[in-house]
Amino acid sequence: MEEKQAPEETGVRQRILRTTFNLIGRGGIGALSNRRIAAETGISLGSLTYHFPSQADLLRECLELFVEEEVARMEAIAADIRARCPTPEQIAIEIQQLASESASSPERTAELELHLRAVRDPALREASRRCFAAYEGVAAAALEALQIPDPGRHARTVVAVISGLGLQWKSSGSDDAAGLADALLTIVSGAGARAGESRSSQGPQGGRLQ
Repeated sequence: MEEKQAPEETGVRQRILRTTFNLIGRGGIGALSNRRIAAETGISLGSLTYHFPSQADLLRECLELFVEEEVARMEAIAADIRARCPTPEQIAIEIQQLASESASSPERTAELELHLRAVRDPALREASRRCFAAYEGVAAAALEALQIPDPGRHARTVVAVISGLGLQWKSSGSDDAAGLADALLTIVSGAGARAGESRSSQGPQGGRLQ
C-alpha cells in the first residue's frame, strides 16, 4: 500500500512543480537545471533531488499537475455550456476570447513544450492524452448544445484547429486570435449541413431514396 505523504512534503512538491512549470514557460525545458529550480523554489538542492530524483520524474508530474487542474477547468466550462445552451455565435466568440487571453501566457507555452516532449518521452503521453481528451470534452459539449450530430467526432476537428492556430500564434509571436470564431463557425456550419444532407437522402422509413 502506498504511503501517504505528510502535508508539508506535499506542499513542497507542489511548489517545486509550479516553479518548474513557470520556468518552462519562461525559458523552455532546455533552460532547466536543478540548481535554478531549487533556488527559485527556495529549497536546498538536496530537497529537490529527494522529491524528484530525475528530471523525467519532475517533468511527468509537472504535466500531470497541469492536466489535473486543466481537466477540472474544462469540465466546469463544459457544464456551463450545457446549462446555458448558447448560440453558435456566442460559443465561437467565447472560445476566441479564451484563446486570445491564453495566447501570450507563459503557462500555455509551458503546456506546448510538455506536449512536444511527450513525442519523445512515453512517460508523458498518458497525461498529454488526458489533456486533449478534456479539450475535446468541452468541444463536444458545445457541439451537443448546438444539436450537431456525432459531436464527439467533430470535437477532435475543433480542438485540432484551436491547437494548430495556438501553435501558429506562439511561433509567430502573435497574440491576435481574430479569425478563430469564423473558423469554428465554418466547422459547425459544415457539420450541420452534412447532417442535413444525410437525413434528406433517406426515405421516411430510413431507407435511401432511389
